[in-house]
Amino acid sequence: MSLYEILSTIDGFLWGNPYLFSLMGIGAIIVIMSKGFVFRHFGHIMKNTLGSLTSKEARDKNEGKSVSPFEAVCVALGCCVGTGNISGVAAAIAVGGPGALFWMWVWAFFGMTVKLAEATLGSYYRKKTGDGEYVGGPYYYMAEGIGNDKGWKIGFALAGLFSFGFVAMFLSGSQAGPIAETLHASFGIPMMPFTILFCIFVAYTLWKGIPHLAKVASKIVPWMCILYLCMGIIIILKNIGNVPAAIVSIFEGAFTGTAATGGFVGATVATTIRTGVARAVDSNEAGMGTSPMIYARTKTAHPVRAGLWGVFEVFVDTMVVCSVTGLSCLVTGLWSSGDTAMTLAISVFRHEFGGIGVAMICFMMLLFGFTTATSALGYYDAALQYLLRKWPALSKRASMIFKIVFGLPNIFIVATINYTGSDFNLYWEFVNIIIWFPVLWNVIALLILSPKFVELTKDYEARYLHKGTVKADAKLFYATEPDREIGE
Repeated sequence: MSLYEILSTIDGFLWGNPYLFSLMGIGAIIVIMSKGFVFRHFGHIMKNTLGSLTSKEARDKNEGKSVSPFEAVCVALGCCVGTGNISGVAAAIAVGGPGALFWMWVWAFFGMTVKLAEATLGSYYRKKTGDGEYVGGPYYYMAEGIGNDKGWKIGFALAGLFSFGFVAMFLSGSQAGPIAETLHASFGIPMMPFTILFCIFVAYTLWKGIPHLAKVASKIVPWMCILYLCMGIIIILKNIGNVPAAIVSIFEGAFTGTAATGGFVGATVATTIRTGVARAVDSNEAGMGTSPMIYARTKTAHPVRAGLWGVFEVFVDTMVVCSVTGLSCLVTGLWSSGDTAMTLAISVFRHEFGGIGVAMICFMMLLFGFTTATSALGYYDAALQYLLRKWPALSKRASMIFKIVFGLPNIFIVATINYTGSDFNLYWEFVNIIIWFPVLWNVIALLILSPKFVELTKDYEARYLHKGTVKADAKLFYATEPDREIGE
C-alpha cells in the first residue's frame, strides 16, 4: 500500500459520516439558535463590511496597540484566501468530482454563522495585556467562557487540547508545497530549493510582528482577490454556454457521485461529501478557530460588530472565490483530464490565456501563499504562547525556535512528494488529517457557548437594529470595556 493510500484511508476514517454529520449538525444548531441571524440581517452585514471598507470605523485602531477591522479581515482573508482556493478547490473536484463544490457551499452556508460565533466569542472573552494590546481566540473562550464563566473545568482541558492541536497543524505544512508545484509545473523551477527559500522569507517577514503583518496584508489581499476573480470570471464568460451543464453536474454529483470519465477515476457520494466539506473547512476556516485570534485584537464597540467581518470573510472566500475556481475547472471541461490539484488549475489558465495565464497564476499563487503562510505562522505562535503563558521566559524562547522550525514540515512534505513520485493530492491528505483535531474541540466549545453567542446577537439587534430592548445591566465584554460608542 502506497503512502497516499495509507493517508487516504486515515482521512476517510476521520472525516467519516459520524464526524461529518456531527459537524454539520452543530453548524445547523447554531444557525437555528440564532434564528438565522446571518440570513435575516445579510444586507446589514454587507452594508457594515463591504459597504464600509473606506469608513473611519473599519480602519480605526489604537495606534500600535490594536488592529483595525479592515486590517483584521485582510489578515483573516490572507490566511483563508490562499492556495486552498486554487489548488485546494481543483484538488477537491479532481478527487470528488463536480459535486464536491456543492458540499463546499453547504459548509459555507453553516460556516458563515459558525465564523460569526467564533469571532463574536473571541472578542467577548478577549483580554488586555499590560502594554494595552488585546489578545483572544478559542483558547480564551474555552478557558474563560466554559472554565470560569460557566464553572465547567472541562473548559480548561478543551483550551489545552485545542491549543496543542492547533500548534500541531503546522506539521501539515503551509503553502510552500502548492507554490513549489506551480512553479515547477510552469517553469521547471526545482521544488526543494524554492521551498527552502520560501520558508526562510516567510519567517523573516513575520519577525516584525502582527501589526506589521496586518499593514502588509491590508495592501496585498484586496488587489490579489480582485485580480484572481477577474481572470476567473473571464474564463467563465468565455465558456458561458457550458455553465448550465456545469451547474447540473454540481448538483447531480453531490447526491449520486460521479462516474469515471476521461482521466477522472470516479467518486462515490461519500468521497464527494468528505472532500467537499474538508476542503471548505480548510479554505474558509469556519470552525478551525483561526480568525477569532485576529478579530479579538480589533477596536470595536460590540463583539458582534467584529463578528460581522467573519461572515463577510466566509462569503468572499467560498461563495465567491472558490466558486469561481470550481466553475472555471468545470466549464472548460478540463476537470476530467486526469490532472490533479495545482496541475489542473494551471491547465485551465494555460488553456484560456496561454503563457500569460500561466505567469499570472504563478504570481497570484505566490501572493496567496505568502499571505496565508505569514498569517498562519502568527496564529500558531499565538497558540504556542498561550500554552506556555505561565512560563514567560520559556514562551519567548519557544517562539523564537518555532519561527525557525516552522518551515521544516514544508520541506519534509515537498521532499516526500518529490522523491516518491507522488502527486500533490498527497499534500491535501496531510492537511485533511491534521486539521481534524483542533476543529473537533473548537466546534464542541462553540456548541457549549452557543447560549452566550445568542445572548450577544440579541443585544446587538436591540442596540443597532432596534429590535428588542437593551438591558441596562448587559455586559458587552467579559474582561474589557467597549472602545467607543458607534451610532448608526
